[in-house]
Amino acid sequence: MQIVNLYTDGACSGNQNETNIGGWGAVMEYGEHKKELYGGEINTTNNRMEMMALLSALQAMKRENLTIRVFSDSSYLMDCFRKKWYENWQKNNWKTSKKTDVENKDLWVALLAEVKKHRIAFYRVKGHVNLNSPNTDVDAHWKKFQEWNGSDFTREEFLYVTRMNNRADALANVAMDEIRAQGFRSKIAF
Repeated sequence: MQIVNLYTDGACSGNQNETNIGGWGAVMEYGEHKKELYGGEINTTNNRMEMMALLSALQAMKRENLTIRVFSDSSYLMDCFRKKWYENWQKNNWKTSKKTDVENKDLWVALLAEVKKHRIAFYRVKGHVNLNSPNTDVDAHWKKFQEWNGSDFTREEFLYVTRMNNRADALANVAMDEIRAQGFRSKIAF
């Protein structure tokens, strides 16, 4: 049985400003096949972009009932699925434990519909790890990765996952650069 690996990342430049730019990127792998996706929009949030990366990758799947591993540096996204926050949100009519509306409900509903179509495991990755820097303590990052995800991954697999997460981040930045080049003319989704 082949496994589909999804490496996703989102970004938002100027998150605290009235006008900002968001981007998302995803790398999809199935055996020797690899596909890259990216997109973005203005006046959004980092969390929405993290969610859009995963949603877009899942919507790009041509088949259902796949075994998928999702790698993301978004604790918001990973904690929701790994800790099953969505179960209580659904039981409580999309309210948080503080009785406020769940943020990004539209994307959560769409994501949950896509996730149900597959067998998915979620893995947390540390974002923005520069593997080429002599100042990066790669072993410390690998230990943290194992702490988050268990010891099933070799050091070489951890390094590869980190490189793919960095690639997803780079794709998110490509999206933001393209929006900048268009001069913020419209709300864009590539």
